[in-house]
Amino acid sequence: MERILVIGANGSVGRHVVAGLVERGHAVRALVRSTADGLPEGVEVVRGDLAEPESLAGALDGVRRVYLMWPGLPGVDPAGVVAAVAARAERVVYLSAKVPDLADDEPAVIFHQEIERLIRKSGLDWTFVRAIDFAGNALGWAGQVREGVVRWPYGRARRSLVHERDIAEVAVRALVEDGHQGAKHLVTGPESLEHAELVRIIGEEAGVEVRWEELEPQAAREQLTAAWGNAAFVESRLRAWESFTHEPEEVTDTVRRVLGRPALDFRAWAREHAADFR
Repeated sequence: MERILVIGANGSVGRHVVAGLVERGHAVRALVRSTADGLPEGVEVVRGDLAEPESLAGALDGVRRVYLMWPGLPGVDPAGVVAAVAARAERVVYLSAKVPDLADDEPAVIFHQEIERLIRKSGLDWTFVRAIDFAGNALGWAGQVREGVVRWPYGRARRSLVHERDIAEVAVRALVEDGHQGAKHLVTGPESLEHAELVRIIGEEAGVEVRWEELEPQAAREQLTAAWGNAAFVESRLRAWESFTHEPEEVTDTVRRVLGRPALDFRAWAREHAADFR
C-alpha cells in the first residue's frame, strides 16, 4: 500500500493528520526528529531533519503524497526540502498561514510566503492550508488561569481561533481526495470571540475561577519581548490584536465547505484541554 508521508507528525496539527489518515485506512509514514510518542499503532516512523534535506531521501522513498509543516527554522533554507519533495512526490499539502499571495519577483515578508512560492514553482500538485492562529495558543495562558487572573492586552480583540483538528481534517481531505489542487484553504474557527470571552470560556470548562485584567500595550510589549525573544514578532502581534478591537478577525466557511460540517468552536477545544488549565 502506498504510504503518505507526514512531516511534522509530532506537531499539534500533524498528530491529527496522522490519526485522520489512519482512520481512513491509509498507510502513514511519520517523519520525526527524535521520539514519536503517541502515534497510532502501525504508523511507520522514520527519523530526519528539515535542516538536512539529504536526510529526507529514505522517508520519501515510494511516497507520492506529502503533508508538510515548516517550523520556521532560523537560518535554514527551505529550498532544499521542497526540491527533495518535488524530486520524488507528486502532491504536497502545506500547512501555511494567512498570508498575501506573492509574485515571483516580490520579496517575502513571512517565511510562509517564500515556501508557498517555492512549492508553486516546483511542479508539484499543491494545496495550501492557510490557518488562522491555533486555539492551542491559548495554552500560553495556562499558568495565569491557574493563578486566577489573566493579564493580557486588548481584551476586546475578537479572534477566530481554529481547532487544530479542523485544520488537520482539511489537510487530510486535500491529501486523499481530488479537487483541491491549487486551492488556498483559509481555515478559521466558526465565530470571532473577544480575548476576555475566551478566558471566561476556559474558566467555565476547566471549572476554575478566573478573571481578565487588561494589560497596557507597553507593559505587554516589554513582558512578551522578554518571554519570546523576538521584538519584531511581538510588535506584529500587538498591531494585529489592536486591529481586531476595531475589525474582528476573519471567519470563513472553509471547514463547512470542505468537510460538510460546522467548524469546531472554541468551547469544544477548551473542554478537551480543561485539565491543562487546572
